[in-house]
Amino acid sequence: QVQLTESGGGWVQPGGSLSLSCAASGRDLGGYAMGWFRQAPGKERKFVGVITWSGGTSYDDGSVKGRFINTRDFAKNTVSLQMRRLEPEDTAVYYCAASDSKWRSFDAQYRDSTNWVYWGQGTQVTVSS
Repeated sequence: QVQLTESGGGWVQPGGSLSLSCAASGRDLGGYAMGWFRQAPGKERKFVGVITWSGGTSYDDGSVKGRFINTRDFAKNTVSLQMRRLEPEDTAVYYCAASDSKWRSFDAQYRDSTNWVYWGQGTQVTVSS
């Protein structure tokens, strides 16, 4: 059984930075794709970024590209999402997800939350002044 635990959320002023971490337990996720999604109040869960089983990365082409960076530490079985120049619109619960699908960075399936198997409990990120 795979368990994912996010950490690092909190409050930050607009323009600030936060780094989220997702720790995996129960299985070595070296061959898994690891993704980040976020869900604002009253809205659907949306794709933020993915790091594939082979290390390729892709991000939402909208507002996060160029501001968020997704990395993974195979030795620690963790992934991190570094978020910069945060905006109030980034306020949401951020979720980590995992899947053993062998997506490539140019695939579209990872953008659909229903294609992911394992989820963390989420961590709140609030951006406000």
